[in-house]
Amino acid sequence: MREACPWQLDSVVWELTLRCCFRCAYCGSRAGEAREDELSAAECLDVASQLAALGCRRVNLLGGEVFLRPDWKEIAGALIGLGMKVCVITSGFILNEGCLADLAALGVESVAVSLDGPERVHDAGRQAGSYRRALEAIRALTQRGIPTSVISALRADNAPLLPEFYETLKDYPIFAWQLQACSPMGNARAGGMDTCFDPLAVLRFIASEGPRAPFAILAADNIGYFTPEETAVRGRKGAYFGGCSAGLSTLGIDSAGNVRGCESLYDERFIEGNLRQRSLRDIWEDANAFSYNRRFAPEMLRGKCADCAVGEYCGGGCRSYNWFAGAGLYENPLCPRQPEEGAEG
Repeated sequence: MREACPWQLDSVVWELTLRCCFRCAYCGSRAGEAREDELSAAECLDVASQLAALGCRRVNLLGGEVFLRPDWKEIAGALIGLGMKVCVITSGFILNEGCLADLAALGVESVAVSLDGPERVHDAGRQAGSYRRALEAIRALTQRGIPTSVISALRADNAPLLPEFYETLKDYPIFAWQLQACSPMGNARAGGMDTCFDPLAVLRFIASEGPRAPFAILAADNIGYFTPEETAVRGRKGAYFGGCSAGLSTLGIDSAGNVRGCESLYDERFIEGNLRQRSLRDIWEDANAFSYNRRFAPEMLRGKCADCAVGEYCGGGCRSYNWFAGAGLYENPLCPRQPEEGAEG
């Protein structure tokens, strides 16, 4: 008999389609055209049932652009009907009255709009007019009473502009602003984009502005870790980064049914199986799956992470960022911790 799986699936990032209205200069998945072999509506509804059977609590739907998939509403509705919370991540570019009505009727947990910074920066990476359309989407969503947040992917060109961008965002009734590092992958890597920025400056910005901001300002799991600002940037008192959750409590599913521990580990080497060949339960409960995290030990840490006082807790930070930054899986080149900072940092 199969031993009971010690890992409980909590949340999933599901790429419904690779079709997108943009070809962003930094898109990690290189979205644009839909894949030829994307899951059918029936297959997606079956995946929703499999997620529910595994006890998944939350699903984040993204693309490409979610609203370019004609059956997105049926898929989101099935997930919600099975007891899962659903967040939709969008550029806001094609959000229309029909989408707004559907989102409100479905009762999605929230909608996250991608905004990269001031208009000149945002439009340069996407297309002219996309910034204004994103702000219009935020306004329309919040007017409908739909909880709305903003996600910004930080790079060399926009990270220094956070104070300027905050002056715009603070006038919008969003509930959160998430700051994450733009990973050097996909279009960012192909185009030679400079993704380097000062992470400590970002953490200090959050710690400084967060307490008086009209919404939560949060650092994503690929920025940190364990600096004096740690609890201020994780969203609640006493919170801290507990290590990469890929394959431990989270999963990524792409539009062709490939399963990874994290959808940001966008490399074929991290595909654990395909939902057309194996059930989600079979993949999740496979004793050999997600071994980079399920069999992690502090001795696997490399570089400065190997000598860090909190290495055993942090686990080397974000696996995806580490990998695409060329540092392997177990050393974080973006970590701002100083060698002299102790475990209480």
